[in-house]
Amino acid sequence: MPNERPDPDELLRRLAEEEKQEKRGKLTIFFGAAPGVGKTYAMLEVARAELAEKRDVLVGVVETHGRFETAALLVGLEVLPRRKISYRGVEVEEFDLDAALERHPALILMDELAHTNAEGSRHPKRWQDVEELLDRGMDVFATMNVQHVESLNDVVAQITGVIVRETVPDSVLERAHEIKLVDLPPDDLLERLRDGKVYVSAQAQHAIENFFRKGNLIALRELALRQTAERVDAQMLAYRKAQGIEQTWAASEQILVAVSASPYSVPLVRAARRMAASLHAHWYAVYVEPRGVRPLSKVDEARLSENLRLAERLGAEVVTLAGDGASDEILRFSKERNITKIIVGKPIVARLRDRFRASLVDQLVRHSGDIDVYVTAGDAGDEERVPPKPVQAPVQIPSYAAAAAVSLVATGVAWLLFGRGQLPDVIMTYLLGIILVSSRFGLVPSMFAALLSVAALDFVFVPPFLTFAVADLSHAVTFAVMFLVAVVISGLTERVKNQAASARQREQRTAALYELSRELTSAQSSRRVIEVGAGELEKVFSSRVTVFTPDREGKLHSVHASSGPNGASERDAGIAQWVWLHQKEAGLGTTTLPSSEALYLPLAASGGIVGVLGLTPTARDRFNSIEQRRQVDAFAAQLALAMERAVLAEQTEAARREIEAEQLRNSLLSSVSHDLRTPLAVITGAASTLLQSAPRVDEATAQDLTKTILEESERLNRLIRNLLDMTRLESGAVEVNKEWLALDTIWREEIV
Repeated sequence: MPNERPDPDELLRRLAEEEKQEKRGKLTIFFGAAPGVGKTYAMLEVARAELAEKRDVLVGVVETHGRFETAALLVGLEVLPRRKISYRGVEVEEFDLDAALERHPALILMDELAHTNAEGSRHPKRWQDVEELLDRGMDVFATMNVQHVESLNDVVAQITGVIVRETVPDSVLERAHEIKLVDLPPDDLLERLRDGKVYVSAQAQHAIENFFRKGNLIALRELALRQTAERVDAQMLAYRKAQGIEQTWAASEQILVAVSASPYSVPLVRAARRMAASLHAHWYAVYVEPRGVRPLSKVDEARLSENLRLAERLGAEVVTLAGDGASDEILRFSKERNITKIIVGKPIVARLRDRFRASLVDQLVRHSGDIDVYVTAGDAGDEERVPPKPVQAPVQIPSYAAAAAVSLVATGVAWLLFGRGQLPDVIMTYLLGIILVSSRFGLVPSMFAALLSVAALDFVFVPPFLTFAVADLSHAVTFAVMFLVAVVISGLTERVKNQAASARQREQRTAALYELSRELTSAQSSRRVIEVGAGELEKVFSSRVTVFTPDREGKLHSVHASSGPNGASERDAGIAQWVWLHQKEAGLGTTTLPSSEALYLPLAASGGIVGVLGLTPTARDRFNSIEQRRQVDAFAAQLALAMERAVLAEQTEAARREIEAEQLRNSLLSSVSHDLRTPLAVITGAASTLLQSAPRVDEATAQDLTKTILEESERLNRLIRNLLDMTRLESGAVEVNKEWLALDTIWREEIV
């Protein structure tokens, strides 16, 4: 029986989320593939039905575009008057947010959700107006097309050749209460265009020749259907998780392929890609990292990394899990993600341990439940691409010699301490030696030590002595039990040793990431952030680091380079510019310019790409390990966020200085205006007196008035000269000439 008990933590989270949503309005989006499919018409029909149910409905914004059928549905609905804004000499009408908040209807209609508001509005985008309406508890009906979804913007541009500037964040769609798909076949939409029901005749013909080509409409329709299907699939997964439903619901195909370091994973991944393409299904490439086993060799790490990168290039979502059992982790992940099909490799070589316990394939088939399990070795044509089996590592002679020496020492110690009369103590001495060999040299040398210990016990301590013959058959059982116990102890010791090594590596990675975060937090300026981050990257990854940041024109420049005295080369700058433009990694270990000596990563922050990071390792196989690449990505993400924080802090500080300078300028002008008016008034009064009373003014009075005019003019000149000097200082035209002076010189000047 499947476990149908809901997850208590998930229930608590849902209750908290529902309590939060109670005070927030509900957003319903009428979603279409292109203009003209009837989104506004459908929205108005539903709104009229709500009005018939005695609900308070208000039309905030509805664009009829001259369509009579759409305008007819507005009859009987209350329409909110638009707010008039003067924009670049033209009077435009925009949605009146304040009036809508004051009116506070139960439901408000907002057409064209991706619309950009004119300057002077409270929010630059209409979807931000909708967010404020929702926060005030009002329900909202809105319309939008698939080309306005922000994550699909580049896909739409590639299909149609048109870059859509007005977009809506995906988070708005994710928080929507309901998305209603308004669909119309491309032929019907083109017929509506020709009939003038979407645009006027001249515009319709131009639209048919450009954006509204039938191929574009088919592709946009598929995008709209997929976007809506993903929304429904997300709702289904959330419901299954909340209700504790573990069995698979095959509402849509989800494929999982198990990937390992085996060379046969290459044809397996390609087979999974072909199946996913034929079923139009989302697929995952999953690697399970077992705990407590010996780490992969460098060859296996490189092959595993290449297998996962191949899956990622073919469109898979790569996931790495960690657990004690590969089958348990794969099945747990499959139930969480509603996987319908699991693809695993067909065992080619029979292994001895499969005789004693079920193989991965057997465990998956036995416990998969409703999930289909496909066992395949890939196509025959892929066998040529399977790399040859690597040469086995040479036998470590010193470890086996040490195992033999430990067995010999254990024999001597047991002979001296216990002799032949205390056989249990002798056995414990041998087991102690086996544990020492296992903890130091590994599993196989410890098993060799166990074999030697059993032989030495028989030869020295079991009669007949100094022979390998056994007089009492009970001793044979003792030998077998001792060997099995030694093997078990060796395996457990090896497991604990590997777990300790894995924990130590995780601790080192965590400590390095913590050290980076701590250093970046203390850095204030963007220059200091880059220096600190580059220094930590150089130390942790033994690599030369280059950091590129864009200028105002969007061209990258190297701001930190440890690659040499001349900094970054033109080739490095070219690769970094490509990474910046395409927002994809390139260079060493990637599919783009893999011959490069450096790995280039985009520094992606919440607000976009802030720069490009270049890493030139001392060894080309440095980043073949999956863990190393994960750590590099984590470091790059931390550096990007710190750079964004520093840039925002600098912009905030610059804005603060501008505000203070503006306040100081206003205060200065206010005070200076009074100082300017005083001499001007005196000059004006003296000059008017001379002009009006020139025949009657004696020479002494005229001379006093002339002197007053001169003094006030000089005073006015000084004020204006000081203002000009202050302006030059503020604009940076004058640089301060700093010189070192002796303290006694300053003291003498102050006395004088």
